[in-house]
Amino acid sequence: MLRRNFVKLSATTMAAVLFSRITYASGNTALMNAPDEVWGQAGADWFQLKASGSGFIYKDVEVSIKTNGNASGVYIQSPTSALTGIRLKWKHQTNTSAKVLGDHWERTYGDMAWKSPDSNVKNPWYVLLNDDRHTACFGVKTGANTICWWGVNPDSIELTLDTHSGGSGVQLGARKLHAADIVTTESTVIENAFATARRFCKIMCDNPRLPKQPIYGINDWYYAYGNNSAKLIKETTALMAELVTDTNNRPFSVVDAGWAEYSPLLPGDGGWNETYAKPNDKFKDMHLLGDEIKKLGMRPGLWIRPLCARHDEKASLLLPKIPGRNDPKSPLLDPTIPENIERIKGYFDVYKQWGFEMVKHDYTTNDISGRWGFEMKDSFTAPGWSFYDKSKTTAEVINHLYTSIREATGEHIYVIGCNTMSHLSAGQFELNRIGDDTSGKEWARTRKMGINTMGFRLPQHNAFYAVDGDCVGLTTDISWEKNKQWMQLLAESSAPLFISAQPEALGAEQKGFIKECFAKAAKTQPIGEPLDWMTNPFPTKWKLNEREVDFNWS
Repeated sequence: MLRRNFVKLSATTMAAVLFSRITYASGNTALMNAPDEVWGQAGADWFQLKASGSGFIYKDVEVSIKTNGNASGVYIQSPTSALTGIRLKWKHQTNTSAKVLGDHWERTYGDMAWKSPDSNVKNPWYVLLNDDRHTACFGVKTGANTICWWGVNPDSIELTLDTHSGGSGVQLGARKLHAADIVTTESTVIENAFATARRFCKIMCDNPRLPKQPIYGINDWYYAYGNNSAKLIKETTALMAELVTDTNNRPFSVVDAGWAEYSPLLPGDGGWNETYAKPNDKFKDMHLLGDEIKKLGMRPGLWIRPLCARHDEKASLLLPKIPGRNDPKSPLLDPTIPENIERIKGYFDVYKQWGFEMVKHDYTTNDISGRWGFEMKDSFTAPGWSFYDKSKTTAEVINHLYTSIREATGEHIYVIGCNTMSHLSAGQFELNRIGDDTSGKEWARTRKMGINTMGFRLPQHNAFYAVDGDCVGLTTDISWEKNKQWMQLLAESSAPLFISAQPEALGAEQKGFIKECFAKAAKTQPIGEPLDWMTNPFPTKWKLNEREVDFNWS
């Protein structure tokens, strides 16, 4: 194993020793040593590759690692085997007293926390190890062509690169796959774990695509829940526009699910639509609605589910039925078919004509995999199925879908990814919905999904994208005392603030506080920091605008 030029450390803590033993210094950059073991998988069977020259080989499967700037690039060739994965292993005795923080595949689900090392846990995209004094970070750069996770075991650190194409092995043929770029860093003497995590996120994402100004505004979902209309949107936009004071950075009014043409098999279902190029009878004219939102002083946005197929779609254009994706009333487009990609891109040409300035696209990870992120513990999707194009990994398929959406929007439309693969949406979309749905009905759900995701994904803010912790569901069903605190956290954290306000819940006090929060959210602010995140999954102590704030979420 390569052991030259170890990083010099100022302390001999557990995390520092770990970092020194599996990395080496290359100028001012730390790079990963060559792995002690490399394994490949075809089907369910794992096989070990042997070191040979500058790479690792088993039959015609070859894995090579080369320096790409501040990263170690991993390249895979498998001309005949349908490869399902590659695993790199670095031997190291991991101290069980360490705390470990990984990420999530897509959104978080109220389950983020610093935890004890567990060899049964997959840490998507990156992993941080902390021993109270030092933090060591290991990850892959955003935009990887494989779905990646880290394992922290008693005797090793592992990186698995999932090369499935759907539920089957990818058929690479003659091409070499640039699977991922591994990056690493450690804390400096003046950094706490949060500061190190923020800096590491910037290392992982070379070119984030960020909004030109802070984002804030309103959304109808958490009081309408799909039962919306053009009339309701105009009324609530007018009501909330009265509370806007910053005319140099106007807020958005996002029309959520419920506006598009219904499928005849699912009439009235706002979450499944026949097409996203036509409104239903409740909305009629989206161009007119967009103009009226602008006249009221806000910027129009809308929600779509781009992989919905028409109820009578040709079977040749559809993804195959699998568990979690088998409702005959809800057919889904295969994103590897060029005709489908062109249809999705065409939606954005329509939205430009309508004058909309933000699009929130939803459900693509679930529609592709048949699973939510919390269901991906054993595998990303059900086994045995394939895309139309079997030569691309699932990550490449998702990357192409995101790139196509980005190309279609151009410079005219901000994009919010919702239920998007976090590490793949970074650099593509200006905003990402970083957690599962909050609520306009249950405070416990907002606490679980909103507070937790803000506490543990804020390091990604303005490093990957602007992190959208979801809405304040301001309704008569939830205590104003609780929602007021949630609104304050969003408004003063530097992250986007979206309020979903039921008109009946807006009294003088609520309006006054919203006016204050809109004014703050419209301005550039320091990124909020959860001060007790190392011990509390739902941080109550925060640093906001250079002062400490205590919240009571219970």
